[in-house]
Amino acid sequence: MTAQPFPDLQTLRGAGKVGLARALARLERGAGGLEVAALLDAAEAEPKGDVIGLTGPPGVGKSTLTGALVQRLRGRGLSVGVVAVDPSSMRSGGALLGDRARIPTDPDDQDVFVRSLAARDRLGGLSDLAFGVVILMRALFDRVIVETVGVGQSEADVALVADTILLAVQPASGDALQFIKAGVMELPDVVAVTKADLGAPATRARDDLESALTLASGGANGWRPPVTLVSSETGDGVENLAALVDEHLAHLKATGQLVPQRRRQSEARLKAALKARFGTAGVAAAAPLLRELSGGAFAREREVTTRLAARLTGP
Repeated sequence: MTAQPFPDLQTLRGAGKVGLARALARLERGAGGLEVAALLDAAEAEPKGDVIGLTGPPGVGKSTLTGALVQRLRGRGLSVGVVAVDPSSMRSGGALLGDRARIPTDPDDQDVFVRSLAARDRLGGLSDLAFGVVILMRALFDRVIVETVGVGQSEADVALVADTILLAVQPASGDALQFIKAGVMELPDVVAVTKADLGAPATRARDDLESALTLASGGANGWRPPVTLVSSETGDGVENLAALVDEHLAHLKATGQLVPQRRRQSEARLKAALKARFGTAGVAAAAPLLRELSGGAFAREREVTTRLAARLTGP
């Protein structure tokens, strides 16, 4: 039986949630080959929306916060896609994929779509598959929220795909020095202290975070990351948090930083994929091929991988 051709971007835009779910299932199985590369390159060239990367340590309440943000965005009439990444078992490689159970959505609402993915073997929080899914959903929705696995001091894959990085931190999770030590503190554009209903501990965490961010980022690119208090359970502060995210997105566009940032991310994802397959020496060997080939990043990755593998394993 001949396999059905992979849908193009225009077809997916009219296919609804069921059509998108089927396409993502085929994408996850690795079906489609060059058709998939062409689809993802088309999606990367035609971004409809913006990507919000939500990260933070385990137990901080990322899924609950994602649900609150989805409700606010849908209330404004924006379509929303969510990519919820769950950790994979080190033994079986499987994942529970349970984060979406904490994100309440209306099944009949065609303008909100939630997809769970496993982190697989990527310690940085996002798999290569997740990158493709996010790029595709960015071409279909006004906002895409990427909820990563719980991160610690070095995981930073979300920076390779997000326009705005939102870091969630819970009260009593460290002082200013501990925050500065965490490499993730160099990433956020907006910081939310969750569980603000705890009162004084949340206020102290906000003050420590503001001190840490002053030393860690110092207002790079004309933007100083704001810190705000939020309680997903009561809803307090969620509206202000959504407004701060919008302000950062507007800042990127007004200052002409958004397009160059996305271009750098595309190149970084390509090099990361090649490094995962061939190591540092492989990336160096691929440099001439990268300069030689044109076209979209996903098609280039496939072509470079094929040609480099033949070069490295050939006689």
